[in-house]
Amino acid sequence: MELQFSKMHGAGNDYIYIDCFAQEVPNPEEAARFLSDRHFGVGSDGLVLILPSETADVRMRMFNADGSEGKMCGNASRCVGKYVYEKGIVRKPELTLETLSGIKKLFLETEGGEIKSVTVDMGRPVLTPAEIPAAWNGERLIDQPVMVKDTCYRITAVSMGNPHSVVFCDEVAALPLSEIGPAFETLPLFPERVNTEFVRVIDSQTLEMRVWERGSGETLACGTGACASVVAAALNGFCRQSEEITVKLLGGELKITYTESGSVLMRGTATHVFDGVVHLI
Repeated sequence: MELQFSKMHGAGNDYIYIDCFAQEVPNPEEAARFLSDRHFGVGSDGLVLILPSETADVRMRMFNADGSEGKMCGNASRCVGKYVYEKGIVRKPELTLETLSGIKKLFLETEGGEIKSVTVDMGRPVLTPAEIPAAWNGERLIDQPVMVKDTCYRITAVSMGNPHSVVFCDEVAALPLSEIGPAFETLPLFPERVNTEFVRVIDSQTLEMRVWERGSGETLACGTGACASVVAAALNGFCRQSEEITVKLLGGELKITYTESGSVLMRGTATHVFDGVVHLI
């Protein structure tokens, strides 16, 4: 069968987007594995299906490169907002997006009929270990020592609809993520696996971050990970709550605000790369 798709990215976090208002993907797990392959497929961090919703303006399902389904992707949510607006599916500057981690609000900044940037209300971070989930007996898992491959790291655990472990480091550029990333991802501490952010504090308003995403490996950006990193930075006293923080990623920058009300706002661009048609067996 032939499927029309769009390749889009948010800060380099690239996904293949399929309009399921007009098409159907019978086996998205298998399609994600095939399409995401950067040698034999289209090449991406995963697959995103854009679908009708009974409770919101539009619904999103996202699948990692290994075929596993994720609950939420911040960068993908911005791209979905751009897609449905510019394609005329939902033509309004504020819209709601249904995800497996709840309904998110998107605020679209337009210029000349095109989307310039998208702000996503990511909701409140989850800090209770059992809800992240993390196998931890305390009320919160903040700046706690954990052994990973014979090295002790201090971890702060946050869920932004998916689980994150945030590690603050003096240096992130030289970290061997291909070696330590899989060990973090499969820590028994996190029964559903975990995304791990390695973060350097540049100053009180700027963070540098690299990320190892469960099911995808190292990616150029992770929106929920940037949000989790800012929340963790505030909890550890590196940044101030209610101030917009710049998170520098390999693929670009995101602007994150951990508001006084407790919700997290993420602002960034969404970029259309190309459209195509692919044949699925």
